[in-house]
Amino acid sequence: MDTLLHPSTSSMAKRPCPSSAENPMLPSSFSQMDNLLLSFLSLSDSSPPVSLDLSFDRLLESAPSDADQSLLIDRAHNLGSLLLRAANRSARKRASLHNSIAWALPPDLTIKVFSMLDSQSLCYAAATCSMFNKCAMDPLCYANIDLTTVVPKVNNAVVSTMIQRAGKSFRSLKLGIVPGPTSSPGSCQPLVYSIRNSVDVSSFSWNDKKTRQGKESSILTRSCLYPLSGDNGAAGTLLRRLHLYNIERMDNASFCVALAACPSLLDLEIVGLHVELRQTLISVSSNCHLIERLFFESSKTGRDDSLKSPTCVDLVNNCPNISSLSLRGFKLQDYKVRILVKGFRKLKYADFSTSYLISGTFLRNLGSGFGGNLLEVLILRDCMHLKEVEVARFLTAVLAGDFKFLQYLDISNREGLASEGDWYQRSYNSSIIPLKQVLEVRPNICLLAEFPSEGCYIDIDHMFDSDVNSEISLPSQLSSHTSDGSLLMSSSESSYNSDQGSGNEEYQVSGFVIYEESSDEVDFLVV
Repeated sequence: MDTLLHPSTSSMAKRPCPSSAENPMLPSSFSQMDNLLLSFLSLSDSSPPVSLDLSFDRLLESAPSDADQSLLIDRAHNLGSLLLRAANRSARKRASLHNSIAWALPPDLTIKVFSMLDSQSLCYAAATCSMFNKCAMDPLCYANIDLTTVVPKVNNAVVSTMIQRAGKSFRSLKLGIVPGPTSSPGSCQPLVYSIRNSVDVSSFSWNDKKTRQGKESSILTRSCLYPLSGDNGAAGTLLRRLHLYNIERMDNASFCVALAACPSLLDLEIVGLHVELRQTLISVSSNCHLIERLFFESSKTGRDDSLKSPTCVDLVNNCPNISSLSLRGFKLQDYKVRILVKGFRKLKYADFSTSYLISGTFLRNLGSGFGGNLLEVLILRDCMHLKEVEVARFLTAVLAGDFKFLQYLDISNREGLASEGDWYQRSYNSSIIPLKQVLEVRPNICLLAEFPSEGCYIDIDHMFDSDVNSEISLPSQLSSHTSDGSLLMSSSESSYNSDQGSGNEEYQVSGFVIYEESSDEVDFLVV
């Protein structure tokens, strides 16, 4: 050990080291360093620690000067850290070798399992051992990147690194802040969330232990999607699914640039972004012609009225494969909603929850002809202007045989339904809505009609003795599958179908053409 610590001091006695010739048990390839290290590690564990301390003190005392003593101490520190590092590295190698033998799955199946993990769990697995780290670096593991969190902890650099690792396997990207594990994208619960309110989520606060600089470095900015358009849009071309949640610094220009790089996008979900509905739909209709699912929840409920009817027409014509459409929290007039619902011939899932201006007139004559008759899910929850008479007419059409594929209808409203004459007069227990009759004739329909307690809460489950079973669930991916099945033409002549109203007549303006229904197709649709 003396020679290890202070080999330059010639006056210090050197301890003979066992050579390969003296110890035939040692490999002949051992160097002098190997023999020295073996001698050091051969010290008995039962030796009292004080003997090592005394030996090191004697070495220090034998040093001729204070500088030599400091050099000896530094050398002891360096050699100790080097030995610890070598021991840790060897331990990892042995653990990796053990795992490769004991792990039941071959590398290709391990990579397949890792590809099913969320990104955070994948990082944990990669830190376990060298074998797992090697498998976790495979591009397939990053095909579906999920960097959603409850509190800000992801920045632009993390997004860029993940996309680079995915390479040509890149297919899906989820980013942003989702307010708690109880919220599922596509459910009726709002997902809009502000970082400023993060104190309400998991006790997180901007005044937490980290400095503000640290918090700022964990925030996604408007350039977080730049890797999609960089390198001539190589990554964006591969992308099929893009979900963005509550990225407060995202703006219209940056988001539209990202969409322009994603021509193969099939599934787009936007929640709480400060981007305009009209501008977003223009970008989608111009660049994402293959899209099948569009989910957009406003960051400013009831204030975004930017959507124009020509934008609706362009979206219908340029994106004919949409089977799931959710526009929540926007100022949507009935005639615009009608263009969308009637225009998308494959539409199965429609959600216009918290749309402030919808009165329900777009539902008239919706089940007959093309468009709207394939609906499986219709959600009009908390639409403040939704009229009870329009709901009654719609359910009457269901009784008459329209909407044969309808499985889920939600007309719940925390303020009750609006009366025909004055929407300020609310109805909590309407006698004209045939709820009971619909459930008797169509027991497969899950019908939600929940109203505030000060009115009359309509409990569908306890209204009838028979159970109303429904096989439908409400994940946001419900209608991600398209169908080219035959369109059904209803022959019912109910009073509901005879009403040819097209939407909110009070919002008609000169220069805008309302498309009236007829037995022929609406003329703005592309065949």
